[in-house]
Amino acid sequence: MMTYQTASEHFAARIPARGQSISTAPFLNARAGLAQITGLFSAIGDYLIKMSEASARVKTIEALHAKSDGELAQMGLKREDIARHVFKDMYYI
Repeated sequence: MMTYQTASEHFAARIPARGQSISTAPFLNARAGLAQITGLFSAIGDYLIKMSEASARVKTIEALHAKSDGELAQMGLKREDIARHVFKDMYYI
């Protein structure tokens, strides 16, 4: 005589019911959430670094504009080239 097993008796692992999660799902969700939080803080840090660099560049431009044309000439600069000089590592103008 042959007996038939139900699916839950046949397989050692059970499929979770609707609304339930398998045991590894919370860890996967936590890992994805942690990656998103890490990405957010990384983006904020990058923004703050760019803002501080921009502030330093603006101060440099202001300091160069405060110099006389003679002082700029001694530095090998013209007044119209100040911005190009300050941002030369960022932009090709």
